[in-house]
Amino acid sequence: MELREKARVMDAETVRRAITRMAHEIVERNQGAASLRLVGILRRGAHLAARLAVAIDAAEGVRIPVGTLDVTDYRDDRAGGRPASGGGSGTSLPFEVAGERLILVDDVLYTGRTVRAALDALIDRGRPASIQLAVLVDRGHRELPIRPDYVGKNLPTSSREQVRVRLAECDGRDEVSIEEPV
Repeated sequence: MELREKARVMDAETVRRAITRMAHEIVERNQGAASLRLVGILRRGAHLAARLAVAIDAAEGVRIPVGTLDVTDYRDDRAGGRPASGGGSGTSLPFEVAGERLILVDDVLYTGRTVRAALDALIDRGRPASIQLAVLVDRGHRELPIRPDYVGKNLPTSSREQVRVRLAECDGRDEVSIEEPV
């Protein structure tokens, strides 16, 4: 299906400000950041988690450990069930999950199925003390009862539209756009 850009809703500066604001909200809500761990869902969520860690360090002087989570094997739209390894080949968690306060990070929250897969993958590795959710864009249309704790931008969309997040680390530029079928 061919898509065309309908609207650009965030540019590089807007993305930067959203990440900075979310970092401050995370610190405020958690009364500091020393006991937190960030987990970015591959692919763009991992880059956003790294950026949040840098923003938190700049604001608080605290370096938060950052991990990445590959939820491919946990998706409910794939056959085969759950893997025994606790995550896909892109998973890298340089800390224990059990007993930790985790911030799960993704680029777009849509149906909630990716987040559900991420929760399953994390809990297979141990029982965290808590898991909070940070997303750059919340576009609505939830199929599961999942709500983000931190949102860069709420973006009401129709179900036929797609939200495209581009980040410099993998796309060469930072922007968020709404695309629709031609």
